[in-house]
Amino acid sequence: MNLENLKPQVTALLTEANTERDVKLKNLCQYLSDNVSYYNWVGFYFANHETKTLHLGPYVGAETDHTVIPFGKGICGQVAESNSNFVVPDVKAQDNYIACSFTVKSEIVVPLFVNGVNIGQIDIDSHVLDPFTEADEWRGIKVPDVLLSGNHAEIAKWRKAAGIDRANHNS
Repeated sequence: MNLENLKPQVTALLTEANTERDVKLKNLCQYLSDNVSYYNWVGFYFANHETKTLHLGPYVGAETDHTVIPFGKGICGQVAESNSNFVVPDVKAQDNYIACSFTVKSEIVVPLFVNGVNIGQIDIDSHVLDPFTEADEWRGIKVPDVLLSGNHAEIAKWRKAAGIDRANHNS
């Protein structure tokens, strides 16, 4: 699957009008899981900077006991501190890895930022060794801050402006 081909639908899912943030994110998880054969668990963790913990948000895949992860612990916790993508080709080779399932062979975690602050991350597990490429890091995809805000009035304004901008560029 060419991940570039998924970008328009990813944007459409995230900008869907009158849909709550968690529903959008769950739909995104499902879409990615359905369309990328080696994405076997897709989910979001959101940061609480006061307690220095990550909290499980919407996800698709096997149930997990890891609903709260301290910063620094496991791959997700390390990303919360480093603010950088973390690709793990083989989870067995990682010392600071929290085992979710014996079927997980590799993992990628990509942080999410709003106004320069790491608000959480998308976590993707695979049952395949070393499947992730640079495209899986979703570099160059910027989710507009307004879409992560949950503010429906502002999202509606953004959608209208983005539609007008697209129309102007296509004419």
